[in-house]
Amino acid sequence: MRSPAFWRGGPGHPAARLLSPLAALYGTMTVRRMGRPGQRAPCPVLCLGNFTLGGAGKTPAARAVAAILRARGETPVFLSRGYGGRLPGPVQVEPGCHGAGDVGDEPLLLARDAPVVVARDRVAGAALCREIGATVIVMDDGLQNPGLAKDLAFAVVDGGAGHGNGRVFPAGPLRAPASRQWPHVAGVILIGGGGAGEPVAAQAAAWGLPVHRGRLAAEGPDFAGRRVLAFAGIGRPEKFFATLAEAGADLAATRSFPDHHPYRPADLHRLAAEAHHLGAALVTTEKDSVRLPTGFAEALPVRLVFEHPGALAAQIAGAATGRR
Repeated sequence: MRSPAFWRGGPGHPAARLLSPLAALYGTMTVRRMGRPGQRAPCPVLCLGNFTLGGAGKTPAARAVAAILRARGETPVFLSRGYGGRLPGPVQVEPGCHGAGDVGDEPLLLARDAPVVVARDRVAGAALCREIGATVIVMDDGLQNPGLAKDLAFAVVDGGAGHGNGRVFPAGPLRAPASRQWPHVAGVILIGGGGAGEPVAAQAAAWGLPVHRGRLAAEGPDFAGRRVLAFAGIGRPEKFFATLAEAGADLAATRSFPDHHPYRPADLHRLAAEAHHLGAALVTTEKDSVRLPTGFAEALPVRLVFEHPGALAAQIAGAATGRR
Protein backbone atom coordinates (compact mmCIF):
# COMPACT_ATOMS: atom_id res chain seq x y z
CA MET A 1 0.00 0.00 0.00
CA ARG A 2 1.26 3.48 -0.86
CA SER A 3 -0.11 6.11 1.52
CA PRO A 4 -1.95 9.06 -0.06
CA ALA A 5 -0.19 12.41 0.02
CA PHE A 6 -2.90 14.09 2.13
CA TRP A 7 -2.04 11.81 5.05
CA ARG A 8 1.20 13.75 5.37
CA GLY A 9 -0.47 17.18 5.31
CA GLY A 10 -2.72 19.01 7.72
CA PRO A 11 -5.88 17.56 9.27
CA GLY A 12 -8.07 20.03 7.37
CA HIS A 13 -7.48 18.61 3.90
CA PRO A 14 -10.83 18.21 2.04
CA ALA A 15 -10.28 14.48 1.51
CA ALA A 16 -9.56 13.97 5.21
CA ARG A 17 -12.75 15.83 6.19
CA LEU A 18 -14.79 13.88 3.65
CA LEU A 19 -13.54 10.55 5.02
CA SER A 20 -13.98 11.49 8.69
CA PRO A 21 -17.26 9.51 9.19
CA LEU A 22 -15.57 6.32 7.98
CA ALA A 23 -12.57 7.16 10.15
CA ALA A 24 -14.80 7.46 13.22
CA LEU A 25 -16.26 4.01 12.55
CA TYR A 26 -12.89 2.40 11.89
CA GLY A 27 -11.36 3.97 14.99
CA THR A 28 -14.23 2.88 17.21
CA MET A 29 -13.90 -0.71 16.04
CA THR A 30 -10.14 -0.70 16.66
CA VAL A 31 -10.53 0.76 20.14
CA ARG A 32 -13.03 -1.95 21.03
CA ARG A 33 -10.65 -4.65 19.80
CA MET A 34 -7.77 -3.22 21.78
CA GLY A 35 -9.90 -3.19 24.91
CA ARG A 36 -10.54 -6.93 24.91
CA PRO A 37 -8.54 -8.91 27.46
CA GLY A 38 -5.89 -11.04 25.81
CA GLN A 39 -4.83 -14.54 26.77
CA ARG A 40 -1.66 -14.90 28.80
CA ALA A 41 1.18 -16.60 26.95
CA PRO A 42 3.35 -19.28 28.59
CA CYS A 43 6.25 -16.78 28.76
CA PRO A 44 6.60 -12.97 28.68
CA VAL A 45 5.49 -11.17 25.52
CA LEU A 46 7.20 -8.00 24.27
CA CYS A 47 5.35 -6.22 21.45
CA LEU A 48 6.85 -3.81 18.92
CA GLY A 49 3.88 -2.13 17.26
CA ASN A 50 2.83 1.26 15.96
CA PHE A 51 -0.19 3.52 16.11
CA THR A 52 -0.29 3.95 12.35
CA LEU A 53 -0.64 1.92 9.18
CA GLY A 54 2.52 1.33 7.18
CA GLY A 55 6.15 0.99 8.10
CA ALA A 56 7.66 2.77 11.08
CA GLY A 57 10.73 0.61 11.68
CA LYS A 58 9.16 -2.18 13.72
CA THR A 59 11.38 -4.90 12.27
CA PRO A 60 14.72 -3.14 13.06
CA ALA A 61 13.29 -2.38 16.52
CA ALA A 62 12.33 -6.03 17.05
CA ARG A 63 15.80 -7.15 16.03
CA ALA A 64 17.38 -4.64 18.42
CA VAL A 65 15.18 -5.80 21.30
CA ALA A 66 16.03 -9.43 20.57
CA ALA A 67 19.74 -8.57 20.69
CA ILE A 68 19.27 -6.96 24.11
CA LEU A 69 17.45 -10.07 25.33
CA ARG A 70 20.15 -12.43 24.02
CA ALA A 71 22.80 -10.35 25.79
CA ARG A 72 20.89 -11.00 29.02
CA GLY A 73 20.94 -14.76 28.45
CA GLU A 74 17.33 -14.98 27.25
CA THR A 75 16.14 -17.05 24.29
CA PRO A 76 13.90 -14.75 22.25
CA VAL A 77 11.62 -16.11 19.55
CA PHE A 78 9.90 -13.76 17.13
CA LEU A 79 6.16 -14.05 16.57
CA SER A 80 4.78 -12.56 13.36
CA ARG A 81 1.52 -12.65 11.48
CA GLY A 82 3.50 -13.20 8.29
CA TYR A 83 1.95 -10.40 6.26
CA GLY A 84 2.04 -11.23 2.56
CA GLY A 85 2.56 -14.96 3.11
CA ARG A 86 0.07 -17.70 2.29
CA LEU A 87 0.71 -19.98 5.30
CA PRO A 88 -1.72 -19.35 8.20
CA GLY A 89 0.54 -21.17 10.68
CA PRO A 90 1.50 -21.68 13.31
CA VAL A 91 4.74 -22.67 11.60
CA GLN A 92 8.40 -22.11 12.37
CA VAL A 93 10.11 -20.24 9.56
CA GLU A 94 12.79 -22.23 7.74
CA PRO A 95 14.67 -19.82 5.43
CA GLY A 96 15.99 -22.67 3.29
CA CYS A 97 12.49 -24.01 2.71
CA HIS A 98 10.16 -21.02 2.97
CA GLY A 99 10.04 -18.01 0.67
CA ALA A 100 8.41 -14.60 1.02
CA GLY A 101 5.30 -15.99 -0.68
CA ASP A 102 4.99 -18.56 2.11
CA VAL A 103 5.66 -16.56 5.25
CA GLY A 104 6.12 -12.92 4.19
CA ASP A 105 9.32 -10.91 3.86
CA GLU A 106 9.80 -9.65 7.42
CA PRO A 107 9.88 -13.13 9.03
CA LEU A 108 12.65 -14.19 6.64
CA LEU A 109 14.65 -11.15 7.70
CA LEU A 110 14.00 -11.76 11.41
CA ALA A 111 15.06 -15.40 11.03
CA ARG A 112 18.63 -14.22 10.46
CA ASP A 113 18.74 -13.26 14.16
CA ALA A 114 16.52 -15.74 16.03
CA PRO A 115 13.82 -18.38 15.49
CA VAL A 116 10.57 -17.06 14.03
CA VAL A 117 7.02 -18.39 14.29
CA VAL A 118 4.40 -17.21 11.83
CA ALA A 119 0.79 -17.49 12.97
CA ARG A 120 -2.40 -15.61 12.24
CA ASP A 121 -3.70 -17.04 15.53
CA ARG A 122 -1.32 -15.34 17.94
CA VAL A 123 -2.28 -17.58 20.88
CA ALA A 124 -1.43 -20.73 18.92
CA GLY A 125 1.72 -19.04 17.70
CA ALA A 126 2.80 -18.23 21.25
CA ALA A 127 2.38 -21.87 22.23
CA LEU A 128 4.70 -22.93 19.41
CA CYS A 129 7.22 -20.26 20.40
CA ARG A 130 7.40 -21.75 23.85
CA GLU A 131 7.58 -25.27 22.45
CA ILE A 132 10.71 -24.44 20.46
CA GLY A 133 12.42 -22.91 23.48
CA ALA A 134 11.38 -19.29 23.86
CA THR A 135 11.94 -17.66 27.23
CA VAL A 136 10.59 -14.39 25.81
CA ILE A 137 8.33 -13.80 22.79
CA VAL A 138 9.06 -10.72 20.66
CA MET A 139 6.04 -9.70 18.60
CA ASP A 140 6.74 -7.84 15.38
CA ASP A 141 3.53 -5.79 15.08
CA GLY A 142 0.25 -6.83 16.70
CA LEU A 143 -0.30 -3.91 19.06
CA GLN A 144 -3.96 -3.68 18.05
CA ASN A 145 -4.45 -7.46 18.06
CA PRO A 146 -6.27 -8.54 21.25
CA GLY A 147 -5.37 -12.25 21.09
CA LEU A 148 -2.34 -12.16 23.38
CA ALA A 149 -1.80 -10.14 26.54
CA LYS A 150 1.40 -8.09 26.29
CA ASP A 151 3.79 -7.83 29.20
CA LEU A 152 5.47 -4.85 27.55
CA ALA A 153 4.50 -2.93 24.41
CA PHE A 154 6.33 -0.16 22.59
CA ALA A 155 4.96 2.20 19.98
CA VAL A 156 7.55 2.48 17.22
CA VAL A 157 7.52 5.90 15.53
CA ASP A 158 9.26 7.07 12.37
CA GLY A 159 10.69 10.47 13.28
CA GLY A 160 10.24 11.69 9.73
CA ALA A 161 6.57 10.74 9.53
CA GLY A 162 5.19 10.89 13.08
CA HIS A 163 1.44 10.39 13.11
CA GLY A 164 0.96 12.12 9.77
CA ASN A 165 -2.07 14.39 9.75
CA GLY A 166 -3.21 12.98 13.10
CA ARG A 167 -6.41 11.48 11.68
CA VAL A 168 -7.66 7.90 11.70
CA PHE A 169 -7.78 5.67 8.62
CA PRO A 170 -8.96 6.26 5.93
CA ALA A 171 -8.78 9.99 6.69
CA GLY A 172 -5.20 9.55 7.94
CA PRO A 173 -2.67 6.90 8.94
CA LEU A 174 -3.72 6.27 12.56
CA ARG A 175 -5.38 2.92 13.34
CA ALA A 176 -7.31 4.55 16.19
CA PRO A 177 -7.17 7.95 17.91
CA ALA A 178 -3.77 8.31 19.55
CA SER A 179 -5.40 9.25 22.86
CA ARG A 180 -7.06 5.82 22.97
CA GLN A 181 -3.85 3.95 22.11
CA TRP A 182 -1.43 5.54 24.58
CA PRO A 183 -2.77 3.52 27.56
CA HIS A 184 -1.74 0.31 25.77
CA VAL A 185 1.99 1.07 25.53
CA ALA A 186 4.80 1.44 28.06
CA GLY A 187 7.10 3.59 25.95
CA VAL A 188 8.04 4.91 22.52
CA ILE A 189 10.89 3.95 20.23
CA LEU A 190 11.50 7.02 18.06
CA ILE A 191 13.59 6.22 14.99
CA GLY A 192 15.45 9.00 13.22
CA GLY A 193 15.16 12.76 13.34
CA GLY A 194 12.56 15.00 11.80
CA GLY A 195 10.04 17.47 13.12
CA ALA A 196 7.10 15.11 12.62
CA GLY A 197 8.25 12.83 15.43
CA GLU A 198 8.67 15.55 18.07
CA PRO A 199 4.94 16.13 18.72
CA VAL A 200 4.58 12.39 19.27
CA ALA A 201 7.50 12.44 21.72
CA ALA A 202 5.83 15.34 23.54
CA GLN A 203 2.56 13.38 23.76
CA ALA A 204 4.43 10.40 25.19
CA ALA A 205 6.05 12.62 27.81
CA ALA A 206 2.64 14.01 28.74
CA TRP A 207 1.50 10.43 29.38
CA GLY A 208 4.58 9.84 31.53
CA LEU A 209 6.12 7.41 29.04
CA PRO A 210 9.83 7.09 28.22
CA VAL A 211 11.02 7.91 24.71
CA HIS A 212 13.91 5.76 23.49
CA ARG A 213 15.58 7.56 20.58
CA GLY A 214 17.56 5.70 17.95
CA ARG A 215 18.78 5.90 14.38
CA LEU A 216 19.31 3.42 11.59
CA ALA A 217 23.02 2.91 10.92
CA ALA A 218 24.36 1.20 7.80
CA GLU A 219 26.64 -1.77 8.28
CA GLY A 220 28.16 -4.39 6.02
CA PRO A 221 29.23 -3.47 2.46
CA ASP A 222 31.04 -0.17 1.94
CA PHE A 223 29.03 1.94 -0.50
CA ALA A 224 31.10 5.11 -0.03
CA GLY A 225 31.72 6.74 -3.40
CA ARG A 226 29.89 4.04 -5.35
CA ARG A 227 27.39 5.01 -8.03
CA VAL A 228 24.10 3.25 -7.29
CA LEU A 229 20.49 3.00 -8.38
CA ALA A 230 18.62 2.61 -5.10
CA PHE A 231 15.14 1.10 -4.98
CA ALA A 232 12.84 0.04 -2.16
CA GLY A 233 9.35 -1.25 -1.50
CA ILE A 234 8.96 -0.32 2.17
CA GLY A 235 6.73 2.00 4.15
CA ARG A 236 8.86 5.10 3.53
CA PRO A 237 11.51 4.46 0.85
CA GLU A 238 13.03 7.92 1.26
CA LYS A 239 14.27 6.85 4.70
CA PHE A 240 16.32 4.09 3.04
CA PHE A 241 17.64 6.47 0.40
CA ALA A 242 18.75 8.90 3.11
CA THR A 243 20.56 6.13 5.01
CA LEU A 244 22.34 5.08 1.83
CA ALA A 245 23.37 8.68 1.13
CA GLU A 246 24.67 9.00 4.70
CA ALA A 247 26.80 5.92 4.00
CA GLY A 248 28.48 7.92 1.22
CA ALA A 249 26.85 6.36 -1.82
CA ASP A 250 26.43 8.37 -5.04
CA LEU A 251 22.70 8.04 -5.77
CA ALA A 252 22.38 8.13 -9.55
CA ALA A 253 18.64 7.47 -9.25
CA THR A 254 16.04 6.25 -6.78
CA ARG A 255 12.90 4.24 -7.41
CA SER A 256 10.07 3.75 -4.90
CA PHE A 257 7.56 0.91 -4.75
CA PRO A 258 4.64 0.23 -2.36
CA ASP A 259 5.37 -1.57 0.91
CA HIS A 260 5.80 -5.35 0.46
CA HIS A 261 5.76 -4.89 -3.32
CA PRO A 262 5.86 -8.25 -5.16
CA TYR A 263 8.51 -7.63 -7.80
CA ARG A 264 7.45 -8.85 -11.25
CA PRO A 265 9.76 -9.74 -14.16
CA ALA A 266 8.84 -6.45 -15.82
CA ASP A 267 9.95 -4.52 -12.71
CA LEU A 268 13.26 -6.35 -12.64
CA HIS A 269 13.85 -5.80 -16.35
CA ARG A 270 13.24 -2.04 -16.04
CA LEU A 271 15.49 -1.72 -13.00
CA ALA A 272 18.31 -3.72 -14.59
CA ALA A 273 18.08 -1.76 -17.85
CA GLU A 274 18.12 1.59 -16.06
CA ALA A 275 21.05 0.60 -13.87
CA HIS A 276 23.01 -0.49 -16.95
CA HIS A 277 22.21 2.79 -18.70
CA LEU A 278 23.36 4.80 -15.67
CA GLY A 279 26.43 2.67 -15.05
CA ALA A 280 25.18 2.10 -11.51
CA ALA A 281 24.90 -0.85 -9.15
CA LEU A 282 21.45 -1.90 -7.97
CA VAL A 283 21.05 -1.53 -4.20
CA THR A 284 17.99 -2.21 -2.07
CA THR A 285 16.92 -2.95 1.51
CA GLU A 286 17.39 -6.26 3.29
CA LYS A 287 13.61 -6.63 3.42
CA ASP A 288 13.29 -6.15 -0.33
CA SER A 289 16.17 -8.52 -1.00
CA VAL A 290 14.25 -11.55 0.27
CA ARG A 291 11.60 -10.88 -2.40
CA LEU A 292 14.14 -10.78 -5.22
CA PRO A 293 16.05 -13.42 -7.18
CA THR A 294 19.39 -14.23 -5.56
CA GLY A 295 22.09 -11.86 -6.75
CA PHE A 296 19.78 -9.39 -8.50
CA ALA A 297 20.76 -6.48 -6.23
CA GLU A 298 23.03 -5.74 -3.32
CA ALA A 299 21.39 -5.16 0.05
CA LEU A 300 22.26 -2.47 2.57
CA PRO A 301 22.09 -3.99 6.08
CA VAL A 302 21.09 -1.57 8.82
CA ARG A 303 20.81 -1.79 12.57
CA LEU A 304 19.03 0.38 15.08
CA VAL A 305 21.43 2.26 17.36
CA PHE A 306 20.00 3.87 20.50
CA GLU A 307 21.17 7.10 22.11
CA HIS A 308 20.78 5.60 25.60
CA PRO A 309 20.61 1.81 25.23
CA GLY A 310 20.87 1.23 28.97
CA ALA A 311 17.48 2.80 29.67
CA LEU A 312 15.76 0.58 27.10
CA ALA A 313 17.61 -2.51 28.32
CA ALA A 314 16.50 -1.84 31.90
CA GLN A 315 12.86 -1.49 30.89
CA ILE A 316 13.01 -4.67 28.82
CA ALA A 317 14.74 -6.58 31.62
CA GLY A 318 12.01 -5.67 34.06
CA ALA A 319 9.29 -7.02 31.78
CA ALA A 320 11.23 -10.15 30.80
CA THR A 321 11.70 -11.20 34.42
CA GLY A 322 8.50 -9.79 35.90
CA ARG A 323 6.52 -13.05 35.67
CA ARG A 324 9.27 -15.33 37.01
